[in-house]
Amino acid sequence: MKKYSDGFFEINAKNGFLPKKQPLKRLPDRYYFLQNLIDNLPILKDDKTPGLLSKKGSLEVNIEKLPNYLGDVEKESDPFICQALFRSYAFLSSAYTLAPAHFTYLETGKYGKANRLLPKQLAQPFVSVSKKLDVYPWLDYHYAYSLGNYSKYNVNKGFNWENLGMAAKFTGMDDERGFIMLHVDINQYSPKLVESVIEAMGSNNTIQLNKYLTLSVETMKKINERRRLMWQASRWKHYNDFRVFIMGIKGNDEIFGEGVIYQGVSEEAKQYRGQTGAQDNIIPLMDIFSGIINHYPKNELTHYLKDLRSYRPKCVQRFLEDTRIHFSSSKNSLLEKIQINDNFNGLKLLLDLLEEIYLFRNGHWQFVQKYIMQNTVYPKATGGTPIISWIPNQLNAVMKTMEQCFNILPKKYIEENIPDWKTKFNAKRNLLDKQLELLIKRKYDAKKVYELNKKMNLSDEKK
Repeated sequence: MKKYSDGFFEINAKNGFLPKKQPLKRLPDRYYFLQNLIDNLPILKDDKTPGLLSKKGSLEVNIEKLPNYLGDVEKESDPFICQALFRSYAFLSSAYTLAPAHFTYLETGKYGKANRLLPKQLAQPFVSVSKKLDVYPWLDYHYAYSLGNYSKYNVNKGFNWENLGMAAKFTGMDDERGFIMLHVDINQYSPKLVESVIEAMGSNNTIQLNKYLTLSVETMKKINERRRLMWQASRWKHYNDFRVFIMGIKGNDEIFGEGVIYQGVSEEAKQYRGQTGAQDNIIPLMDIFSGIINHYPKNELTHYLKDLRSYRPKCVQRFLEDTRIHFSSSKNSLLEKIQINDNFNGLKLLLDLLEEIYLFRNGHWQFVQKYIMQNTVYPKATGGTPIISWIPNQLNAVMKTMEQCFNILPKKYIEENIPDWKTKFNAKRNLLDKQLELLIKRKYDAKKVYELNKKMNLSDEKK
């Protein structure tokens, strides 16, 4: 098997999508003033006293005093130090540009305009270290906010979110920690997911293929079990406490206008998408493996999806692309392999996998309804994509794949093994259709959209 690594991430059955080892919690001493800013940044610091983001203008004053570490950054070669530097500059850059938007929101309930000039003591070292990692110079999901931002309270315990703290933070409050550390939590199962896909690639008989399909299904069930804990880990009414700080430039013209100028780097304003769970790798890998990507509609929303691929680490991009190329071949297509061998049990396992992918996406859709749509009228997600139509676009692709697989099964097999499948599928279809009917209205009631989940017995909270 090819090696997919950048020295920080190494995608395989051992690490999955998590870093090779725990990220550095703190920067080396030579970056004292930078680390000091990160320590003092949150609204509520570790010692429970107010931080720089608790008072309007405080961060800007302190950024002015920050030394320009460009020379030191240019000398770095250790991928874990580079990642910790990227994380620090990403947090400070987002905080600096978006602090005015945050304080305007506190005063008016609406996001204000961002600072559009990033000072050179942030911009120059940030761009330098981003080039070392070959990633965009903006807060991202992998290196900055989520997968590269955890530290264990107890090193002898696992990756459950309750045991994870944030190395860098915006609010310093439990709801922010629970929100993003749960993303790390679900990735503790990504090694088994990666293993199932890699092994399925080389499976030459029905028994082997079904074995690794089963592993995929069981792993996705565990991932969904942990994902549903979001309702407890991060209270929906507190999402807006930190949401503005993870907004991207691209797609958020109301906040950033034409973009951000990186002083001392370029006079041209730059636009990058924001940190978003859509940059995670679990569902993209499952979409490729299951064949859902073959049902992506050709529209602007799918274009957004493809655009977000470029925000992943290059080693992840290569892994996902090689996996896509493998399964896009007719002889290697999962569905083709199953059909050729009349592997009806394998087809049912594929339907089970699609069910878990649906539950993940529909659960995410319910998070959007509750955490975003009931909290704000602002129509954009942190990645700059439209919140109302983004996930339904993908849910439709999942359901089309489900129908394709179901229609291949013999009637007798359905009657004996999954007699209620069509009824349950119709409930899924009707739920989304009814929600979209409500959302067509100019002034929709987000509460009614969310309540439909319970009425159709598809509520994520109760599962």
